[in-house]
Amino acid sequence: MLALDFYGTLVAASLVLLLGRGLVTRVGFLRTYNIPEPVAGGLVVALLLLGLRAMELQVQFDTSLQTPLMLAFFATIGLSADISSLQKGGRIVGIFLLAVTGLLLVQNAMGIALAKALGLDPLMGLLSGSISLSGGHGTGAAWGATFSENYGLASASELALAAATFGLVLGGLIGGPVARLLIKRVQTPGIEHEMPRVPKGFEQPNEERLITPFTMIETLALIAVSLMAGNLFNSLLHGSAFELPTFVCVLFVGVLLRNGLSMCGVYQVFEREVSVLGNVSLSLFLAIALMSLKLWDLAALALPFFILLAAQTLVMALFAIFVTFRIMGSNYDAAVLAAGHCGFGLGATPTAIANMQAVTQRFGPSQIAFLVVPMVGAFFIDIINVIVIKLYLALPFFVAV
Repeated sequence: MLALDFYGTLVAASLVLLLGRGLVTRVGFLRTYNIPEPVAGGLVVALLLLGLRAMELQVQFDTSLQTPLMLAFFATIGLSADISSLQKGGRIVGIFLLAVTGLLLVQNAMGIALAKALGLDPLMGLLSGSISLSGGHGTGAAWGATFSENYGLASASELALAAATFGLVLGGLIGGPVARLLIKRVQTPGIEHEMPRVPKGFEQPNEERLITPFTMIETLALIAVSLMAGNLFNSLLHGSAFELPTFVCVLFVGVLLRNGLSMCGVYQVFEREVSVLGNVSLSLFLAIALMSLKLWDLAALALPFFILLAAQTLVMALFAIFVTFRIMGSNYDAAVLAAGHCGFGLGATPTAIANMQAVTQRFGPSQIAFLVVPMVGAFFIDIINVIVIKLYLALPFFVAV
């Protein structure tokens, strides 16, 4: 076994991103279907490692950097959230939240119905629904343990993590093709339309931004404060009825810092530095997450459970095309939102951002999408998902031991 340490893993992640950029630049299929660069490079490496494993050669990465990178990304989402802008988009956020809630209900209904049809425990239907897909690895692991302890479902945590891994891969693969299909029906703004001389946010990650060492240090300090205070906030809520995932707490602290300092007239956040550090954290997080995928775990899934997940992928794509796109206005912004919905409806918010970046880099900006998706995907969805899951567990055929 070859075990890469912290530095070796960081080098490998950087090479994965360079590989992904090279693939998307040179392979027309990847460019045409807007496959994010970290997804393209990460999957190639994951497939290579799968082949090496078949030859009894294994590579192990040090993934200790993965969580801090994810939290740093969510900190930058919070630091980019201007309350006045969120108020302007309040109605759009509300509509998108309805679409997201609708998908949670559909995912669980579909999972339970198909599980019963295949002769599986209905709990496996929930695991292949919003718990592991919209919820991700953290939610899946937590509910998997609950299902094993309270409902007697064997290997529930392992199934949940495998399902979340499946969703992370497919969420990054179907967003681009869904957007491409929808963009054929709408008018695109073009990459030069209404783009400021200095790009903001996450829409154009490859554009140059003028920064200075001092303001970069200030921004690093804000991110560090967000991580420290967010972790403290999470520990205070641990075990209470208001317990939230750590990344939600970090994002919330970022929002408070950005808007609190601004309203007090103490400090204005430099969005250029925030977006640079946020995009770097996002890219490295996705690279490490995808190159560390244990694809052999997916290959070991029982066929009926694999059928459940394949059906959920199809449902996600159809929901994005026929529901999300339509209720969000059937325009270019709606197409970008649909790509983002595929990302966190099957995988995670970072995957959603990567999906949308792949689209906006090619077809033009969508300020609405990058305002709505991070807040809904990183904050509201976890709260609503818990409520939806508990509603389904109240059904008569779910009886705790």
